[in-house]
Amino acid sequence: MNRLSTSLGSYPLSSPLIAASGTLGSLVEFADVVDFSVYGAATAKSVSPEPWQGNAVPRLAHTHSGILNAIGIQNPGIESWIASYAEGLRNLPTEVWGSVVAHGIDGFHVVASSMADAGVAAIEINLSCPNLAGAPFALEPSISADVVAAVRDATDLPIGAKLSSDAQPISAVAQAVSDAGADWVIVSNTVMGAGIDPVTRRPLLSGLIGGYSGAPIRPIAIRSVLEISRDLPDLAIVGCGGVSKAEHVIEFLLAGASAVAIGSAHFKSPRVAGRISRDLTRFLKKHHIVSISELIGAYERW
Repeated sequence: MNRLSTSLGSYPLSSPLIAASGTLGSLVEFADVVDFSVYGAATAKSVSPEPWQGNAVPRLAHTHSGILNAIGIQNPGIESWIASYAEGLRNLPTEVWGSVVAHGIDGFHVVASSMADAGVAAIEINLSCPNLAGAPFALEPSISADVVAAVRDATDLPIGAKLSSDAQPISAVAQAVSDAGADWVIVSNTVMGAGIDPVTRRPLLSGLIGGYSGAPIRPIAIRSVLEISRDLPDLAIVGCGGVSKAEHVIEFLLAGASAVAIGSAHFKSPRVAGRISRDLTRFLKKHHIVSISELIGAYERW
């Protein structure tokens, strides 16, 4: 028996570990470095209808405890992405999720339709990146629902909607995307943040405001998972934010997530999932837990 197997609704996973979008590039270039078999799934970097150049430098800054980024989702566009990476993605020893992004609802439909033809196992909708001009889709339930409905119309593949903890209340957005056809939600993306160098007096990012990730956002993401699992107990959740240890994975599971994405930790250690997987197995054996799914939503109330 595989102690680490879990599921997102009816979608089975051999492991609760998901490689978060954007942290291992297109995945293909890490195939000789990372053992992808330890992941239940791996999410490729987000792709848009047309090529996006990304933001001007500086667009990445390390803070004392986290990372600020305003990359701007630089990518080659869906046609070039398929030509460059589709074949290599099919050879990875885990299921690959595509990630779609666009400035408008029609663009999400176009990318999702093309990506489904490229052979991905599921599609993640990037609703929540705060690095683009204007407010993220994920802050508004009705607009988020419209995007998900457009993707649902484009494909029969399983769909995950990546939400933002900046949305208040986040459960309202989760309800909206679930009603529109999302099979699960990813909670959450980066939160909005900024920084200024005291000496140069310049912002750490060229665009002033970007996405903040890493260990400091984990309690925020845990709060979001708790709220969604409480308000929408039948909606499957992928927890995401500040995960670098097995204990962090367990914390997300206890809060109500069925799987957990690893993101910024890949920048420090691309092989971090192997260690986490081994430590999870040791934890289950030590505490006489037959399956990791027993931990989902199992936190003890005071």
